[in-house]
Parts: sequence; C-alpha cells; structure tokens
Amino acid sequence: MRLAFFEDQAASGFAPIAWMRPVCELLCGQTSLRERLLKYLPITEWGAFIRPFLAETYREAQPQAVVNNLNWLAQEPTLLVNARWLPDATGLQCLDHARLEEAGVIDQTLVWLRLHPDEVPLLSLENWDDSLLSLARTRRLSEAPGRLASRPWDLVLHNADQLRIDFQFRRSGTLRSSRLRGTHTLGANIAVVGNLSQVEVDPTARLDPFVVLDARQGPITIDAGAVIQPFTRLEGPCHIGAGSQLFRANVREGTTIGRDCRVGGEVEASILHGFVNKYHDGFLGHSYVCPWVNLGALTTNSDLKNDYSNVSVPLEGFSINTGSTKVGSFIGDHTKAALATLVNTGSSIGVMSMLLPAGELLPKHVPSFCRIWHGQLDDQIDLATGIETARAVLARRKQEFTPAQERLLRHVFKLTQAERETALHRSREKRRAVPVT
Repeated sequence: MRLAFFEDQAASGFAPIAWMRPVCELLCGQTSLRERLLKYLPITEWGAFIRPFLAETYREAQPQAVVNNLNWLAQEPTLLVNARWLPDATGLQCLDHARLEEAGVIDQTLVWLRLHPDEVPLLSLENWDDSLLSLARTRRLSEAPGRLASRPWDLVLHNADQLRIDFQFRRSGTLRSSRLRGTHTLGANIAVVGNLSQVEVDPTARLDPFVVLDARQGPITIDAGAVIQPFTRLEGPCHIGAGSQLFRANVREGTTIGRDCRVGGEVEASILHGFVNKYHDGFLGHSYVCPWVNLGALTTNSDLKNDYSNVSVPLEGFSINTGSTKVGSFIGDHTKAALATLVNTGSSIGVMSMLLPAGELLPKHVPSFCRIWHGQLDDQIDLATGIETARAVLARRKQEFTPAQERLLRHVFKLTQAERETALHRSREKRRAVPVT
C-alpha cells in the first residue's frame, strides 16, 4: 500500500506547536499519526503533502518520505490521509480496505481518499484543499470513524482515549510487540495497582524500587531505555517514551511523555512531545510542550479558571474559546522558562521565547521569539544567540542542529513577525492605559 499524509488549510490552526513540524507528527496517544499508520498498516511507500516551508527539514528527518511531489502520486494508486485524523481500530480497518470509488469524511471534511494516477492532473499544490474536495465529490462518501483535531487542545482533550486505543493496537494480533514484559518481572518492590494486564514495560526499561503503577483507570506503557526513579507514581492511561527519565514524578492520567524527556514534579493530562526538560518540581496540566523546551524549577501552569468557565486561548493573537474548562498551555520549540515561572490558564507561548518570572501570572500570549522581562513583553531576543543556544542544547543530547533546522527557525521568525508586532503594540497600549499612582 502507498500512503500520503496531507495537511489541509486547518493545519495553520495548530500554532504554535506545529510551526516546526507537520501536523501528522504531533503526538496524541502513544505516537503521532504518521508513526501509527506506518506501524499498523502494510505500507510499502509513503509521502507527505505539507506546508512548503517545512519540506526541507521534513525530508531531512524522514529521508524515506516523498514530500510535495505530484509526480510520485502519478505512478500508482495512493491512499491520501488527512494529517489531523485521530483514528480508532475501525478507522485503520477502513484504510486497509479503502476502494477507489470511496472516500471517508468527518463533518464534511475529507479524512481519506484513494487516488488514481489519472486523477493527479486535477490536483494543485497551490489550491490543494479545493482540488481534493472536488475529487472527493466524485466518490461515494461515508462517515469515517475516529476524530479530526482542529486545535492544539483537541490533542490534549482526546489524549486519554487515544492512549487506550493505541494500547489495543499494541496488543492485537500482528501488532503485538515482542519486546514487552509482564508485571511478574518488574521486581518485588514495584507496586502495581489494578489490572496487571494493563501494564506493559519494555525489557530494557529500568524501574527502581518504590515505583507505583496505577492501572485502575487505563493502561500504562513504558518504552525502551526509560528510567523510572524511586517514589514515582504513574497513573494510567499514560505512556512513557523511549529513553525518558522520571525523577520522583507524579504522572496523572491522560499523559504522554515522548522520547528522551526529563520529568519531575506533577504532570496531568499533558503531552510532552520529546526532548523536554522538566526535571524539577512544579505542576504541568492539560498542556502540549514541544521539543527543546526547558521548564525551570517550580515552573507551574494553571489549567482551570477560578470561576470554572470555559477557557479561551490566544492563537496567533486571536482569542479562541476552547469550549473546555480544563486547558493549560501550548509551548513552542526551544522556549525556556526560568525558575518559579507562573504560566496562566490557556496560554499560547511561541517558538524560542524566554519566560522570566515576575512574581505574578505571565501574559497568556507570548509570540515566538519574544520574552517576558520584568513582567513586560518585548522582542529583545537576539536570533543569532538563540540559534547558538539551540545548537548547544541539541549537542548536550547528542543531536545535530542542522543548517536546514537553522533555516527553518529563521523562516518562522519572518512568518511570526506580524504577530509579534501586533502583540507588542497591544502591550504598549495596555501599559499606557494604566494610571500612574
């Protein structure tokens, strides 16, 4: 089977967490959509149709993928899948048996379509959504199982359910991993509460004495090379990615910790994409944190308003009602928060921002490449210095900061310029409106 992920216009609604990656690479459950489909379907070749500015780094990160190439689509029938889809088991079965004359939709939005090579001339990279929708109208439409995420908080809201779904993927038939061990090999000083069959740990993971695995509300999975230090409590459903280390952490249900994270303190219903450093105490709730973010000691976010009303989040400067009372923060790549930073409910914090504590809650909107300095928003971040810091941070984890990644950061700097200018103008106007006492 040939498969191609595609981003539609709604992909732009995932700022700031999708500035540095395609939407199909965002985590929900144990994996991203791309990892899920490549793992659980018989894919022989795959590609992606994504925002053009991400193409260079994506080719570098996924050298086996064909990116934004219509000629490749013209070679053989290819299954196109929306990058925003959160499938269940039934949804994967639909893909495995998808026919040329059919297409799957959710609320009239295209989820999947099997494309014939003869139809490729009808597609346009510049007008992708409309040309694909025209093709879909020639098919017999059926309601696709699963959900379509539209905003960052959708990933957090559905994470617990997707963790349960992914656990069943992992457990079923040919999807079963041969590298999992049962609870009887975990050691006498590991406490498992609830159903033992809901806990799976890779043989290479290390669980120290006095770790509690509470699987009463859902499954717990721990991947290769993870280290769980004493007095850590994991509450399912949750997933700990390969190479991550937990230090006296209290991980509440609905949490995904991606690969190579360092986590301490309390984490509830959050997604740490990977390479996140939250080593020390502090609370993180109902949030999505991108790679190379450092949350200093005692950094804490709010995920519930005092009046229990719905939370609004400022995405790219526009306040959007989430329809939910429990919403934390969404933090872009390479952002740093100093010790004791207090992050407001429903905060949007961009790429390569600097958060310095002011003894009070920070503004909810911190655009990319901005900082909070003495409680005020400014753009006095030197991009060249930030890039050198990123290079040093990646080197500490034995990762390479490539020229393509630098070019992407510089491009995102330009793409977010208008957002910065608008936010800074609003901040100055707000300060002028405060009477001097």
